[in-house]
Amino acid sequence: MSTRFAIMVVGILLVAGGPRVGQGQTQPAATAADTSVIEQTSSVLTDPVVREKGTKGLDHLYGMRFDKAKALFDEIDARHPDHPVGPFLQGLNLWWTIMLDLTDTSHDEAFIEQMNTVIDRCDALLEDDPDHFDAALFKAAAHGFLSRLHSNRYRWWKTIRNAQKAISYVQKVEEVAPERGDYVFGSGMYDYYAAILPEEYSLSKAIMWMLPNGDKERGLRLLRETATNGRYVQTEAIYFLAKVHYLYEDDFRGSRKWVERLRERHPDNPFFHTFEGRIHARWGRWNQARSIFRTIVERCEAGQAGYNTHMEEIAQLYLARDRLYQDEYQEALTHLAELEQLTSRDIENTKYRMLGYLYQGMAYDALGQRDLAVNRYRKVLTMEDASGAHDRAEKYLDSPYEG
Repeated sequence: MSTRFAIMVVGILLVAGGPRVGQGQTQPAATAADTSVIEQTSSVLTDPVVREKGTKGLDHLYGMRFDKAKALFDEIDARHPDHPVGPFLQGLNLWWTIMLDLTDTSHDEAFIEQMNTVIDRCDALLEDDPDHFDAALFKAAAHGFLSRLHSNRYRWWKTIRNAQKAISYVQKVEEVAPERGDYVFGSGMYDYYAAILPEEYSLSKAIMWMLPNGDKERGLRLLRETATNGRYVQTEAIYFLAKVHYLYEDDFRGSRKWVERLRERHPDNPFFHTFEGRIHARWGRWNQARSIFRTIVERCEAGQAGYNTHMEEIAQLYLARDRLYQDEYQEALTHLAELEQLTSRDIENTKYRMLGYLYQGMAYDALGQRDLAVNRYRKVLTMEDASGAHDRAEKYLDSPYEG
């Protein structure tokens, strides 16, 4: 496991929070008191206007209709001008702009400022009421998103610090929130990852010993609860269910089930679209993967919202892999030429450019053009390693790729 991933996971676990009070005990059935507990906190999340406009805004957000989402989030902010909900939702617009192309750092500062505004408003509420439910909820969430951003930028100290700052506020939320819907998402994340990481990555044991044990099955159950009954983070729960079945459960049917739900709910979201293609590719369903990635390229070239250069980079790389392993080397090189042009822009993360050079070398080797192949492998070795590309380049420098 890479250092980057190890620290990012710790951040996720800290933000997600530990097991809920009474974990391991049988949970009582929901009661009227449970139903009213959030209302007793005077949470803005129970405001019917916030619920209506918030859920509509999130639907626009995931559908890449950022202007429509912003308009609704601005209305919520105007209705609750001193509350963190407005700037937090507005920050999600920036977050998804970042998510669509992690090689682009131009929106980072604006997003950080937005989350700091959330934190400032939370602090003002907490000064008046140290037990303010929404202030704890949104402050934990803001620090959580900052931790995720810093982990993507390899800023480890800020990753950990923001995660640590979230812990006490997550615990405050869990003390009063009912165990269902949106409120169990963090606990579900914690339980699952805390259970599987020591098994999957030995390096994590050096960190995990200081944290409470997880429960994989309970984690999956809580994530399914949010995916079924959540309102504000339902889509996030569905995404993480697809992701854990893809990465850790080695379950094609489970991955496909959840990603299809994402695609049904948000058919114009390119992030979920490319994820669907990757799932089919991983399990060798290349007919389906090929069709998906071709559609992505078409949408990118048509300028559809959200289908940006980076989305096309991903699609072209997978289309090249498909042709390469089908021994269609000239077609692979055509896709790789497109990829090389796309990745020629000024970006810090050169993973796709490097993988493109690796596959070019393999295609040239298979075509008997050894000098060109060697040139590409040497280019790979001048770049930051990713996905084991350096090992493969060195291997093919010693012994040509034969197909």
